[in-house]
Amino acid sequence: MSTHTHLTIDIVSDVVCPWCYIGYKRLEEAMAAYKDQVQFTVRWHPFELNPAMQEEGQLLSEHLAEKYQITPEQSEQNRARIIALGEESGIRFHFTPLSRIYNTFRAHQLLHWAANYGRQTELKLALFEAYFTEQDDPSQLSVLLDAAETAGLDRDEAELVLKQGNFAEAVRAEEQTWSGQGITAVPAFVFHEKYLLSGAQDADTFKQVIETLLDEMA
Repeated sequence: MSTHTHLTIDIVSDVVCPWCYIGYKRLEEAMAAYKDQVQFTVRWHPFELNPAMQEEGQLLSEHLAEKYQITPEQSEQNRARIIALGEESGIRFHFTPLSRIYNTFRAHQLLHWAANYGRQTELKLALFEAYFTEQDDPSQLSVLLDAAETAGLDRDEAELVLKQGNFAEAVRAEEQTWSGQGITAVPAFVFHEKYLLSGAQDADTFKQVIETLLDEMA
């Protein structure tokens, strides 16, 4: 098979979604199995789990109780499961009683800008780590700029982008586009603009979709 086979994968996600982080790492494992056969292009798209979240955020425990009507015991069990699954994919999830959830609109603006430099994935992973491992607030300018720098992007330009809100309208429009296509939960993976997989599927499931596409393109 040609080493130049090209596949695109569009990922709709939020930076405060643990399943988005787990799902990507599993996809990464699947893509690695085809590194000698396929050139993958991953494109990240915005989805806000909490678009009306106040500036200071909210305690994660309170938020989950209000939004999903789950008990503290259920919430603790869910976090333990997420931590265990994260460890399988090399992710260090860090939750405490003071963990908070935040608005991510500015983070999505930065990710939109990063696409111009082909650094979206690097930025997304930096934001995931900042939030889930370091417990940083991804709505804060300093956190966003640190992530941009970690991803190999220009810090000064990133600051200008955020302060001017250059991509705010573009992000809102893209959010509406995906919701208009029926995306109501994340992560959502669209393979080569053809096959949709919802949720943090395992690596083997991702491989099956890739195999199907390669067979169709052969």
